[in-house]
Amino acid sequence: MSVPEYLVVLSDVDPVARAVAARWGVRESTGRTVDGAPLRELSARAWSLRRDVPHIRDEHLDRRLPPELVAAGTTLVFPSIHRSAENIRCLTVHPLGNLGATAEVGGRPRTVTPSDPRRMTAALRRLAEGQATAEMPANFEATHHGPELALPAFFIEIGFGAADGPPPGAVRLLADAIPELDPDPRDRVALAVGGGHYAPHFTGLALKRRWAFGHIVSRHGLEGLDAATARAVWNATPAAEGIVFARAEDARHPVWDATGARLREQDAPLREAPPTSVGRSASGT
Repeated sequence: MSVPEYLVVLSDVDPVARAVAARWGVRESTGRTVDGAPLRELSARAWSLRRDVPHIRDEHLDRRLPPELVAAGTTLVFPSIHRSAENIRCLTVHPLGNLGATAEVGGRPRTVTPSDPRRMTAALRRLAEGQATAEMPANFEATHHGPELALPAFFIEIGFGAADGPPPGAVRLLADAIPELDPDPRDRVALAVGGGHYAPHFTGLALKRRWAFGHIVSRHGLEGLDAATARAVWNATPAAEGIVFARAEDARHPVWDATGARLREQDAPLREAPPTSVGRSASGT
């Protein structure tokens, strides 16, 4: 293929990225490099790239990529450890950006990275299909940290609490799922607003119905959201038809007055065989 649909970025200092990379082994080089590291063919859809910096600090990685990947709008996918104050065990996917006035975990304040709604939702569904084997739930997370990028991106994570490393079953699930993330063109795309950090409402909708969510603004994220950032979040959810709100009061926030149509959760049809879903409403990173 001339360019990949997406690029999987593997941080050598991240235990999940290292474990997933170990399962894949050394793949064939494409002949292109980034900072001396080869871009490798992972699948017919995807390439991979090893990096020696933490994901959240790999700011503007897109500027280092071959220009043909940038021109094609290649999505960046980051396998990563999931950390939370509660040591929650879970599988998560989430878009990137900071909605408020601080940027403690990469990126810049009030700055978001473009999302890839259909591919990120495809990742959630693949994780949900294997969550029983991995022995942990699969959830969306709300938009909440960097790095800052101009290309679409999302994280796909394993939270393994106080354990020494990611569970083999969860690593195997990510290693099997990531090379074949197939967006469903039948999904309706929307911005998601409201609910908890782990977005149980929107996780359930994406698993049950043909919704693909890009950026996810939690109820906590609404507290410091200004109109300019709300507009940026909308613009960074490509092909969005409107906004789905977790509850009516979330729609009353004034920043949404001139942003997007209001959509009902039943505006997307049911999927043929929706898997069971587990969602959480705690906070994490």
